[in-house]
Amino acid sequence: MKSPYVSELEPNQIITGTFLVSHKDVRQKKTGEPYLSLTLSDRSGDLDAKMWDNAADAIPTFERDSFVRVKGMVQVFQNRPQLTVHKIQPVTDSEIESSDFFPVSKRDRAEMFAELQGWIAGMGNVHLKTLLERIFAEESVALAYRTAPAAKSVHHNWIGGLIEHVLSLCRLARFASEHYAGIDFDLLLAGVLLHDLGKIHELSYARSFGYTTEGQLLGHIVIGLRMVDEKIGAMPDFPAELRDLLLHMIVSHHGQLDFGSPKVPLFPEALLLHLLDNMDSKMECMRALIEKDQQVEGVWTGYNSALERSVLKKRKFLEQASKSEVAAANPSGSRHPQVHPAADPSNSGSPFADKLKQALGPQR
Repeated sequence: MKSPYVSELEPNQIITGTFLVSHKDVRQKKTGEPYLSLTLSDRSGDLDAKMWDNAADAIPTFERDSFVRVKGMVQVFQNRPQLTVHKIQPVTDSEIESSDFFPVSKRDRAEMFAELQGWIAGMGNVHLKTLLERIFAEESVALAYRTAPAAKSVHHNWIGGLIEHVLSLCRLARFASEHYAGIDFDLLLAGVLLHDLGKIHELSYARSFGYTTEGQLLGHIVIGLRMVDEKIGAMPDFPAELRDLLLHMIVSHHGQLDFGSPKVPLFPEALLLHLLDNMDSKMECMRALIEKDQQVEGVWTGYNSALERSVLKKRKFLEQASKSEVAAANPSGSRHPQVHPAADPSNSGSPFADKLKQALGPQR
């Protein structure tokens, strides 16, 4: 197992470690000499890195998505860790263990796919059930669906993230359909299982997460719409009205035109799909932001563009508040609380104090 991981690094620490180069940029100093601006990654997070000296020699030796071994010092810049790289050299794939570098779902992917099949098996609508069974019977689709991340960076961005996100939505959909009257659970469930289907072709994840050419040109909504429509086209008995409802859920699941949806949700199941999808992605985004935040000081994370805010690190905030209360109650630093003379019953001059003095006997 590799060491150290990004999450283990401490300021003023000199380290030698192996990382994935997820970003490489060649820039110029004021002197005109080149320097390297890098993002180094492993399964625990990302690290900003700069190579100020001898960069010209290092530039041609590796590229983005290369594995490299670096030696350098971890420092703090603008309240975030930054590695000043002293030496860097490429590492062959045979020298690394891929599980050290690519975040993977904590759940077993085969187990998750079996759960997905269980949701499909329980459906009552024969047309939707048959459609889903045919889609996931294709091994290439099934393998990609249980392997792909749900996003490049915003939420569930790990191997197996897509199916983990979808299964979370299945459970939310069950609860919501029971809470709101008139919801067609089978239609909602079909929308949940298919709304992000196009991501299996939109995203690339062989090394760092990115977009395929098809993904860049079309996006997962268009890709998924085409995949589902082609499969329905091979089912002559599939009702046209049901087809239109299902395809509308796919094209409207982002909820707003300026968020990439060609249409806004126009019936309850479509709106519910959007709201549940948005909630699950935002909650995971906030959880991951707090967990991986690299701000050295303070109880706030850095600004997150997806959430359009900084987020309070609640646990750290409460811990600091608790320490402040203890310090205020015990300013001397003693382990035992100080008793103010005025609060001592023996100095009060009351009848109770007199009796207490007598019981204690003469003072020595």
